[in-house]
Amino acid sequence: MRTAIALVLALSTVGAVTAETTPARTPIRPFGDCLRVDQINEWHIVDDRTATVRTGPKRYVVTLQARCPRLGQPPTGLIFRPNPSNRALGVYRICGEVGETVGSYHQPPCAIQSVRIVDKAEFDRLSARARRSGSGADQPTAKP
Repeated sequence: MRTAIALVLALSTVGAVTAETTPARTPIRPFGDCLRVDQINEWHIVDDRTATVRTGPKRYVVTLQARCPRLGQPPTGLIFRPNPSNRALGVYRICGEVGETVGSYHQPPCAIQSVRIVDKAEFDRLSARARRSGSGADQPTAKP
């Protein structure tokens, strides 16, 4: 009986710690403001967990759930994948929803934690620190 109580207390503590350390998801809304994969003009890898992406006048910061150290390495390119439900509908937008990933040609995809729209000043400030950069021409996409 004591073992069962101790196990329940231990599991509830782990759940509380996990809930506190995992940021809540707030996908971009309205859906039309999400990052359109087929309109990427430029991208920059700021660090192992952060990328900036521009689609025309819209600028985004993409944050990953974990480190992704080979992201954007040669051959140059980022491959954004929408979550399965949006992909099934033919919608190639990245909003910060569960199941979205980004990867490079020779690495497994990395899970996206969040996507947010930023102004030109923040985009330029972050992009200036980029280790790797590329253009939309590097982005293999399917038409939405």
